[in-house]
Amino acid sequence: MIRVVFNQKGGVGKSTIAANLAAIAASRGRRTLLVDLDSQTNSTQYLLGFEITKAKPTVAEFFDQSLSFRVSNMPIQQFIHPTPFENLSLMPASPDLADLHSKLESRSKILKLSKALEDLDQFDEIIIDTPPALNFYTRSALIAADVCLIPFDCDDFSRQALYGLIEAVEEIAEDHNDRLKVEGIVVNQFMARASQPQRIVQELIDEGMPVLESRLSSSVKVRESHDASKPLIYFAPSHKVTLEFVALYDELEARRASPKSGKRVVRK
Repeated sequence: MIRVVFNQKGGVGKSTIAANLAAIAASRGRRTLLVDLDSQTNSTQYLLGFEITKAKPTVAEFFDQSLSFRVSNMPIQQFIHPTPFENLSLMPASPDLADLHSKLESRSKILKLSKALEDLDQFDEIIIDTPPALNFYTRSALIAADVCLIPFDCDDFSRQALYGLIEAVEEIAEDHNDRLKVEGIVVNQFMARASQPQRIVQELIDEGMPVLESRLSSSVKVRESHDASKPLIYFAPSHKVTLEFVALYDELEARRASPKSGKRVVRK
C-alpha cells in the first residue's frame, strides 16, 4: 500500500503526519518505507537528525540519473537507507530537488517514481511526504499511490484551498491513476474548545467531505520530538498527542480493511 500525504498549503503538518504514521506502522512490525520528496527535507531530518549528511545517495540522485543517457541506472534499492528505528527505512530528500525540478518536468519523467516503486516488494507500507505545491514531485507521488491523505488546519483560507486540491487529485486519478482514492482529510492543530474549528469541520462534514474522525491537537511535545529526531511513538509513547496519532493510524487501518474504505475520486 502506497500512501501520499499531500496539501498545497504549507505549515499543515504533512511531514509530521507522514513521519509519525510511518513510525507507528514500523513499531507494529510492519516493514515501512518513508519517501521524502520535499526539498526542505523535514521528514528526513525528523528521522535522521544530524545523521542526515550521511544519507547518500538521496532521492535527488534517483531522479537525476533519469536525465542521463546511461545504459542502466542504479535500482531504487540503492537509494533506500535504514533509520535508527526498527522496520523503518527512508528514501531521503535533498535540497538539490529544487534545482532538478524544471529539468525533470521538461523531460517528461513523471512516471519514473511509480515504475520504480513497483519493483519494491520488501515493504508492507510506503508513505510519501510531498512538497507544499502541486508540482512534478507531487504529481509523481500521486501517480504512484493507492491513497491520498490530506492534512487540514481549521481556517477559512485552508478550507477554500481544499476544494481546489481535491479537484487536482481527481484530475490525476482520471488521467493517470485509476487506483487513486482520497483516503480522508485529517484535521490537524485542532482546538476542541474553540468554536471556529468546530464550525468549519462540521460544515465540511455536512458537505460530504471525507473528514476523518481522528483529530490531532497542537502540542509542544511535537516540536520537542522534532528536536530529538525521534517520532512520538518512541519519544513520548503515552502522551495525548501520540495517542491521537495512534488513533489516526488505527482509523486508517480500519478503513483500509473495509471494502468501502476511501473515496474514489472521479471528476464531475
